[in-house]
Amino acid sequence: MSTPDFFRSRLDAMIDLRHPLAVLASQLPWDRIEKALAPKFEHQIRPVRQEIATDLLGEHEVEFGGGLSNAGRPRLSIRLMASLLYLKNSFNLSDEELCERWSENVVWQFFSGVECYEPRLPCDATQIGRFRRAIGEEGLEQLLKSTIETAIEIKAIKPAELERVIVDTTVQEKAIAYPVDSRLLEIARHKVVSAAKRAGIALKQTFAKEGKQLRRKAGGYAHAKQFRRLKKTVKRQRTILGVVMREVQRKLDAQSQAVAAGGQPEREPSGSIALGDLKMWLGRAQRIRAQQRHDKNKLYALHAPEVECIGKGKARKPYEFGVKVSLAVTHKQGLMVGARSFPGNPFDGHILSAQLEQTTNLLQDLGRSPLQAIVDLGFRGADADNPGVQIIHRGKYKTLTSEQRRWLKRRQAIEPMIGHTKSDNRMDRCWLQGALGDALHALSCAAGYNIRWLLRAIVRLAAKRPSYALIELVLWARISGVCLVRVLLGAMGSMRGTIGRLIGMQLPPFGRALQLGWGGY
Repeated sequence: MSTPDFFRSRLDAMIDLRHPLAVLASQLPWDRIEKALAPKFEHQIRPVRQEIATDLLGEHEVEFGGGLSNAGRPRLSIRLMASLLYLKNSFNLSDEELCERWSENVVWQFFSGVECYEPRLPCDATQIGRFRRAIGEEGLEQLLKSTIETAIEIKAIKPAELERVIVDTTVQEKAIAYPVDSRLLEIARHKVVSAAKRAGIALKQTFAKEGKQLRRKAGGYAHAKQFRRLKKTVKRQRTILGVVMREVQRKLDAQSQAVAAGGQPEREPSGSIALGDLKMWLGRAQRIRAQQRHDKNKLYALHAPEVECIGKGKARKPYEFGVKVSLAVTHKQGLMVGARSFPGNPFDGHILSAQLEQTTNLLQDLGRSPLQAIVDLGFRGADADNPGVQIIHRGKYKTLTSEQRRWLKRRQAIEPMIGHTKSDNRMDRCWLQGALGDALHALSCAAGYNIRWLLRAIVRLAAKRPSYALIELVLWARISGVCLVRVLLGAMGSMRGTIGRLIGMQLPPFGRALQLGWGGY
């Protein structure tokens, strides 16, 4: 096979093209994906700047800096980065593990559109996160939409099946430690002290040694169930946090007044955002210090204020700390057609319309939209918000038809799909920052789930085609065998008649035959 490089073989000559991932690489609509994501990476138009220049002829205005900006190095291939996002969530890998395995796996490189084997990392691991933030929620919806369109094109699912979906919610946990008062108070003290140092504020006392001792004591008292001593220790931690915060606030106000009067601060901040960070940490530390056990809208992690405490009624895990995520899958085959995060822990019935809206947008180019939604009792009362969709749940059992009752029996099918999405596609823990990170992570996990679904579908379809040929061969053999039996039976019938006629003839006796010359020797 001719290659551009004599010393390098093409990947399609090195791998088995019947591998499910190799087959999927030729089926995904990469052209449409690149066309949809390319506007996110176009060079920006720089505004024209006008300056007054002086030369030998005098002063005159000069315009410069207009047009498209050529800043930055050339970007990597969109197909390469999109395929890395697919592979990351399909095989439950971190960014570093993904890059290392990509450099060793020739099938993955073929899936990414590489022609020849590349014994190197595809990119720096941090570029995957930057690419994900650049394409945003809209770009990840396009990746999810492409998997749905591929399932239709390879005939793994019928278009009519997209009109009936199962919707359920789960908790996408955030990457935080279990929130404990003593730990949160110590972290708040440490963050405020560090931010004050960066802002150029010298503190009289930081309580670093005492804070560490109190944190250790609180853990020991909690383990020994000595709650009175634990309560006293936590109270002291609140006290020293208040002391540090008040000193920082006094010196910050004095520094602001000095700058407003035209003076200079005693120490320059280490960065332009140091003062902003200090005010942010002061606000969060105040929330930690003031919140009580039964308060609403508590802060459970200083680095992730969007985290909420959600109880789903699980005996093994009464409370989960993260964000609520809604998933929509097809009723019959279980293809994921929607995934969306909902900050604020809203009622399930209030989010059904938003989830069905996202599913409708994903199926818009296919000419389909959800007409029936099978849900649990948590979605009761959502009929008025979804006038064009038939909501089916157990609370309407007496008014359901026999067909709808059969549909309702498959509502629980979404539960193992949620479990596989968490265990196989990284939804069990979200490491991305902020509410935007929660939304991006939910869509990435759904796209990874669909990739694994497509790989299984390709294997299933490939196994069906030889079986169909075998069935046709068996039927042909049976038909031929029936015809052969009929021919044999007819021949045997003819022979039987001939033998019967011969047996029924009146042959002459032996002596008479001799006289007639039959055997007369």
